[in-house]
Amino acid sequence: MSLISEIMNYNEEFVVSKQYKQFLTTKFPDKRMVVLTCMDTRLVELLPKAMNLQNGDAKIIKNAGAIVSHPFGSIMRSIVVAVYELDADEVFVIGHYDCGMTGLNSDSVIANAKKRGISDDVIATLGHSGIDLSGWLTGFDHVREGIEKSVNIIRNHPLLPKNLPVHGLIIDPETGRLDLIEDGYHSNESNT
Repeated sequence: MSLISEIMNYNEEFVVSKQYKQFLTTKFPDKRMVVLTCMDTRLVELLPKAMNLQNGDAKIIKNAGAIVSHPFGSIMRSIVVAVYELDADEVFVIGHYDCGMTGLNSDSVIANAKKRGISDDVIATLGHSGIDLSGWLTGFDHVREGIEKSVNIIRNHPLLPKNLPVHGLIIDPETGRLDLIEDGYHSNESNT
């Protein structure tokens, strides 16, 4: 049985048996928060449990490394929408120790893409079109550095209110311990 068949079979039973009822909530986050975190598989259930989040408590945005790589990219758009349209009053940027974006090697990613069928011609065309794959496929040297950079971009974004608390944290993907890196309340006090 293929993975999609397995998922669809399970889903049919999930809906028929009305298991979805335990997850019913609104589109507005009950704790009025938006979380930007990493897509790491270890955080799927651990992070919400470590933060005492239930279904409906937060808007959760995930990408590789919890990184805001562009101030007008899809991550920032999601945060702006969460603040202005979905009533989020605080932002939490949460990275994790042992992150795959630490020391990400763009050459390795490109080599693996080639192994899976992406031709040298495509890579060359992208380069000739002004796409810097090495820069785009870059992570960070230390997770703290990535969190601080993302917090700074969000905190100083021209479309977000200056008094919006933006917190930075790092979670241990084994124990769930949260280390506070940037206290958004403290930063707001020093900016006023």
